[in-house]
Amino acid sequence: MSVLVAFSVTPIGAGEDVGELVAEAVRVVRASGLPNRTDAMFTTVEGESWDEVMAVVKGAVEAVEARCGRVSLVLKADVRAGQGGRLDAKVATVERHLAS
Repeated sequence: MSVLVAFSVTPIGAGEDVGELVAEAVRVVRASGLPNRTDAMFTTVEGESWDEVMAVVKGAVEAVEARCGRVSLVLKADVRAGQGGRLDAKVATVERHLAS
């Protein structure tokens, strides 16, 4: 199974400059060792099971929550039987179509 989860963790009540707190969440994702990508709006992580990926999301939320009493989480998931590597493969497919 391949589980892709794109999520955004937003500290609530921490003011406008939340980059330092969001970095705590990204640190957890990167330390997980799972394939991941962070962009301006979301961090996407890929794993072989719900439990594996959701443990990373939970850890990311808890890291922000430890420094801020309230956290908002937005999550989108793509669950599919089969092989991994979809974090890069999905983007490569779109790029291939753009090139033709």
